[in-house]
Amino acid sequence: MRRNIRHDEESAEINITPMLDIVFIMLIFFIVTTSFVKEIAVDVSRPSNKPQEEKKISEVIAVRISDTGDIIIGGRIIDIRAVRASIEGQLAAKPEASVVVIANRASDAGLLVRVIDQARVAGAGKVSLAAEAT
Repeated sequence: MRRNIRHDEESAEINITPMLDIVFIMLIFFIVTTSFVKEIAVDVSRPSNKPQEEKKISEVIAVRISDTGDIIIGGRIIDIRAVRASIEGQLAAKPEASVVVIANRASDAGLLVRVIDQARVAGAGKVSLAAEAT
């Protein structure tokens, strides 16, 4: 004797409403607990295509960064901690001067950012970047 087993088709349906509720509650939890961090950036002006006005060499404070990480201001090698004081001293003599950071392509980018920050803290209104000619 064979017995036919019938499966009830209604019992095979899965109710996903509670699962959707849990997913939305988890989504709200992650959105609320996420901390939004404002990234710190350096504002750099890009060069334009218009011809640049020439400045006298006396109106420019040149800060060179070599590939070995040496910082040279006024022909002297100085430490990163002395950059601010050196630029402040030169800006006291020439208040309208702009600072130009001339970096070697192989120099450390972190050192470049620190030099730019020190120049801005020293009170330089205009800080420009330049690449050293090879």
